[in-house]
Amino acid sequence: MSNFNLDQKYILNTYKRLPIEIKKGRGSYLYDIHNKKYLDMYAGIAVSSLGHHHPKIIKAIKKQSKDHLHLSNYFVFKSSSLLAQKLVEHSFASKVFFTNSGTEAIEAALKLVRKYGKSINASKTKVIALDEAFHGRTYGGLSLTGQPKYQEAFKPLVPDIIHIERNNIKALEQVVSSDVCAIFIEMIQGESGIQSLSDEFIEAISKYSIKHEILVVADEIQTGLLRTGKLFAYEHTNLTPDLLTLAKSLGGGLPLGALLVSKKLENVLKPGDHGTTFGGNPLSCATGLAVINELTKPEMILDVYKKSGYLFEQLKSIKNKYPIISEIRGSGLMIGIEVGDKALEIQQKALELGVLLNVTNQTVIRLLPPLNIQRKELDEFINIFENVLKTI
Repeated sequence: MSNFNLDQKYILNTYKRLPIEIKKGRGSYLYDIHNKKYLDMYAGIAVSSLGHHHPKIIKAIKKQSKDHLHLSNYFVFKSSSLLAQKLVEHSFASKVFFTNSGTEAIEAALKLVRKYGKSINASKTKVIALDEAFHGRTYGGLSLTGQPKYQEAFKPLVPDIIHIERNNIKALEQVVSSDVCAIFIEMIQGESGIQSLSDEFIEAISKYSIKHEILVVADEIQTGLLRTGKLFAYEHTNLTPDLLTLAKSLGGGLPLGALLVSKKLENVLKPGDHGTTFGGNPLSCATGLAVINELTKPEMILDVYKKSGYLFEQLKSIKNKYPIISEIRGSGLMIGIEVGDKALEIQQKALELGVLLNVTNQTVIRLLPPLNIQRKELDEFINIFENVLKTI
């Protein structure tokens, strides 16, 4: 029985599988069972930020596996402590809570902000989130996700969550009050097609968060760790969040998420308030440490900046030739190409030519390549992408 048949027979059908079976990954490429290679332009949906089979990650796995894979949270261990130190040193945060995934980091944030709010006022439990946001699929994350298509079948959801239109300052003004404990934001909404928050909207959030003692939670699960050209997307703005969630590329391919909290929040959660059996396990933290060490190198940051400028320049040149592209959005190596109802056709034709493209919001080609992708590999993508557009 083929692996596809095994998958269909024994695994819940919750994913739209691509019609290829991958055998291995190396660098910016994936190889199928027939040894055909594919340029991976979404890197596990921003997970494999250092590409596939990166030597530093493999070395970290081998080294950690010689000692232990799991100890439980009754013990301290070096890899988690060192990774937490790195995250604190490179952010606003004072302390870190490790999880297995991004949606678990969101759940931890939701619990923390509600407890914090109730410590001020028993009615301070309301949470603001944005339309078209995506914060995960657990009940808390799903309730914060401002997309009815994901929510409708699973209602009732977590109460006291208010959704407003992205970048609508008047809508924000109407819902802020002393009963709001937090607002959850993505600086760039990836799931809705790489949509950024405006500077004016971010400024309004900052103003009202101070006025009403509202905590700002930055969901950087996709935008974090150099994806937008800076280590964190909030660094492009004048807003410093109170909490920040991470995952995806943090574990270098292994499950790892994190909640970063500011100094004033580090003692809100007490022993027993929250926990996780596997979160921040030694192996994932060891790979996370290898990832963060690479992504904080000045030469790596400069390289991403240069490649981002080059890729945007090439894409804008293509846009001028092909009116099917109506807009190019994003920052760093997180790019959305608006192509209307031709997105799935473009994805399929690119797949046939050996390039893996992700489609989001039905009309947007979302580019999330490895951050260490080579210039010649970017040229390979550009050439194939333009060839695909010629046929449509």
